[in-house]
Amino acid sequence: MLNLFGLTLSQLQELCLEQGFPKFTARQLCDWLYAKGVSEIDAMTNLSLKVRARLKEIYVVNRPTPVNCQVSKDGTKKYLFPYQLDNSTTQQFNNSTVHYFETVFIPEEDRATLCVSCQVGCKMGCRFCATGAQGFHGSLSAGEILNQIFSIPEFSKLTNIVYMGMGEPMDNYDAVMQSIAVLTSDWGLGWSPHRITVSSVGVIPMVKRFLDESECHLAISLHNPVPAERVAIMPMQRAYPISELVSLLRRYDWSHQRRLTFEYTMIRGVNDDEAHAVKLVQLLKGLNCRVNLIRYHDSATDPNFKASQPLTIQRFQSFLNKQGITCTLRTSRGEDIMAACGLLAKVKGRDA
Repeated sequence: MLNLFGLTLSQLQELCLEQGFPKFTARQLCDWLYAKGVSEIDAMTNLSLKVRARLKEIYVVNRPTPVNCQVSKDGTKKYLFPYQLDNSTTQQFNNSTVHYFETVFIPEEDRATLCVSCQVGCKMGCRFCATGAQGFHGSLSAGEILNQIFSIPEFSKLTNIVYMGMGEPMDNYDAVMQSIAVLTSDWGLGWSPHRITVSSVGVIPMVKRFLDESECHLAISLHNPVPAERVAIMPMQRAYPISELVSLLRRYDWSHQRRLTFEYTMIRGVNDDEAHAVKLVQLLKGLNCRVNLIRYHDSATDPNFKASQPLTIQRFQSFLNKQGITCTLRTSRGEDIMAACGLLAKVKGRDA
């Protein structure tokens, strides 16, 4: 059966037209699905019994709850969701083969951020990322992306959403944008797009579409400014060179509310010396952006990779700031439960 949850107003209008329902039924469905957050068609009490009966023949409201929650000593929470291969409520799971994906809730004093996944595993193959090391197992639907937001107990507290969990958002572009439409449209949650940040390794054609079709913030996974070195840790550099991506980004206006960030994982002896800092300044000079330094987590992937020394990170950050590039250091959250940046990797198993 098909899932109503995650459909946009226009998709619901098309559904109603096909089924011969009154046109206003589509907005009623949006209200029940997103404003009221119901999980049963029978709960949609202002729809006629005939409409509800017809909907139940074809559709469900598929809103599975997390199967596990881990809580970090710093208050971060990691939720585990089953990946339903046929996207229906009838899928029977065998714990020896079922796949999972994770989402991370990060509470702070003045904000509450949810880091959502858009795929199970990832195709990009970045060597410093545990998700990439797991390979690719499937893309999430818009409903599965949104359910990570709607189904957690902290839903009403959320101030920000970041598409920085498992997977490459630009490799699941349509579902990601459909989920953003639900979050930002007046028939959905009505959020400002500036509460949402989407990350990418830099899939240039889809990044361009995203910049043309959205007002959400953009975060680019950069991690090394030297092309020959970047390709060794990020294979997608071969298809989408960072220089070409930055050239594209320079064509857009970043002087208003939309924010451009470059993510840079600090790996000892790989990308953390002064020469790399100089190359990074040369690459980004004059672009209105910020660089967000991320401490590499030694438990992520390659045993040959180690986190940069704190003093090295401090010097790197200071150099960029002195050169006029705003540079911040991201606080590591949830490392003890494998919820920090680059550690999400729960693909399958029996212990969900």
